[in-house]
Amino acid sequence: MTLDVDALETSFDLVAPRGEELVETFYRRLFTAAPSVGPLFAGTDMRRQKTKLLATLVLLRKSLRDLDVLVPKLRELGGRHGAYGARAEHYQLVGATLIASMAELAGDAWGPGYERAWSDAFDVVAGAMLEGAAAAA
Repeated sequence: MTLDVDALETSFDLVAPRGEELVETFYRRLFTAAPSVGPLFAGTDMRRQKTKLLATLVLLRKSLRDLDVLVPKLRELGGRHGAYGARAEHYQLVGATLIASMAELAGDAWGPGYERAWSDAFDVVAGAMLEGAAAAA
């Protein structure tokens, strides 16, 4: 799969200055859309979790032109998420919620191809993470 790296970079750069608001919006939307995932975060320091998510998104943005470097880290991350109780069906929800959160923050600047570009990118990310979860199981 070929990713639309230009669209990914441009769209992320729209919301990056509001990174803290992005992760706040993401988790609010996630817990509203799927209250059943709340227990996966029991005992989690959500401030630290939000910082980790934002750092991962920034790393993804920086690695878009060389995803081969990122894939082993994503597999490792997937292994950890599997241990936390994340299931395969959670990945689609997380991806859709993240994309909707970015679109909300970007507002009218969110271009028509951005959602497709992020959906494709998230397929790659989720695929690597699910491989890692399977290997760790």
